[in-house]
Amino acid sequence: MKRFLILFALFLSAIAVAQSWETGYDEALSLAEETDRPLIVVFSGSDWCAPCIKLEREIWQAKDFQEYAAGHFVLYRADFPKKKKNRLSEELSRENGELSDKFNPNGYFPLVVLVNSKEQVLGTTSYKNLSPEEYITHLNSFLR
Repeated sequence: MKRFLILFALFLSAIAVAQSWETGYDEALSLAEETDRPLIVVFSGSDWCAPCIKLEREIWQAKDFQEYAAGHFVLYRADFPKKKKNRLSEELSRENGELSDKFNPNGYFPLVVLVNSKEQVLGTTSYKNLSPEEYITHLNSFLR
């Protein structure tokens, strides 16, 4: 029974870590203000942009990044998928388009933008061939 409870607790903690991306920008911004953490806005083409897919797989899905981000960042993904099966709701597409106009007017993919709760840009970056730990250090360099 103890083994089952331990496995169940580990399963729940894995779900909590995996669900660290906010689903709405306004909610993400409010959470950034409440927690006094920077907001990472990721402009991604999740089903067509090779560097975006690598960034997702190598950094965002890495356990080390997820654990660190849970206590240090608020995360929001502004996705621009092209495949019909991945189509976003009209509202989310509009919201992501407005965010792109504001923070990514040149349409670079992937683009990672760190902003504070007042929506001031602290720094921008993209995919880098770094380990999750090195990428965390890279992101933190914008916060000094």
